[in-house]
Amino acid sequence: METEQLNLGIGTRLQHTQYGPGVIVGVRYASYLISFINHGIREVDKTDNHLDEIIAENVTAEVETVSEVERSLLKILRQWGGMQETVPLGEKWIGGTLALQTADKSLKPKEIPIDDFFHKIVMLRDRLRVLEQNINSHKKLNDEDKVNLQQYITRCYGSLTTFNVLFKNKEQWFVGEKSSSE
Repeated sequence: METEQLNLGIGTRLQHTQYGPGVIVGVRYASYLISFINHGIREVDKTDNHLDEIIAENVTAEVETVSEVERSLLKILRQWGGMQETVPLGEKWIGGTLALQTADKSLKPKEIPIDDFFHKIVMLRDRLRVLEQNINSHKKLNDEDKVNLQQYITRCYGSLTTFNVLFKNKEQWFVGEKSSSE
């Protein structure tokens, strides 16, 4: 890598010949903690010749502290916002179809593979998450504006809870506004 004496900062995008694309999430004295898309977080020596810098961020001669972790994670989410996690469809729905039948039974119902429908639901969820991140990190919106916009997104999540039945894993469900009793 070109920046031998300097530390690449948190948020720097890298390419590793073995682990693929990643982002620095922590800087130590002699190593980087890198979150790789397909291999999770790995500690990699700063002199590892398998690393290629793509987009440098926060280049400094100092080692960053742990207090930067929260801000760096938000930055990583924004930078890789277009990336989708693998979200499995519940087993009982695999290969199924969604049928939309009009009130007029003489008309043929519209059938859609559930896999396709589920993919669109997941894409919508991911785009709402990116919108949420963009609102939270927007430099010109004040806190009150951010909270007001965030409430609309929460209500959107709540409207989509009907589709939670399609998800295999409960932790990937839509969650709307919580009642005060929870």
